[in-house]
Amino acid sequence: MSRKATITQKEIINAAFKITKKEGFEQITSRKLAAAAGCSTQPIFRIYENMDGLKKDVYDKAAQYYEEYYNNCAKTHDVPFVDLGLAYIGFAQKYPHLFRLLFISAQGPESKSMYDLVNGSNENVVNEIARANALGASNAQQLFMQMWIFIHGAGCMAVTGDYDLDENASVEMLESAYKAFSI
Repeated sequence: MSRKATITQKEIINAAFKITKKEGFEQITSRKLAAAAGCSTQPIFRIYENMDGLKKDVYDKAAQYYEEYYNNCAKTHDVPFVDLGLAYIGFAQKYPHLFRLLFISAQGPESKSMYDLVNGSNENVVNEIARANALGASNAQQLFMQMWIFIHGAGCMAVTGDYDLDENASVEMLESAYKAFSI
């Protein structure tokens, strides 16, 4: 008799990520995860001692997913922080459960800070601050903080369904905020 194929940690993470993306991490149960991964619960508990380890792996996959999402967004606006804001708000609108996991829920000590997530490996925030400096911002760091509070608020509103602006209106709002905060 041939041996049954074993499920890998990667397959479990992918199944948990799909559930998280669709329903939220808090909706993952061992039975639901097993069904999504096409296995019994035994391999899950063999690989993961508890849900904290799984959550960390799903969190890391979601962080990578956000970075890829940001990198694939168009960067066409001259005003600093507009493209950063559009990507962040767009991610919240398209993937509210991943947004909650990354940017709203409390994470353990091994999770990345919100700044590190948004900055990414390409130093997105650092580059936007440099652009603001090049355009004559007197305190680009403070300007970023003001813009970030504004952008994060819009992202949270998108998750709750209270943000219904289209892209053009969002651009106008972000540009207006930048100008107001630049004074």
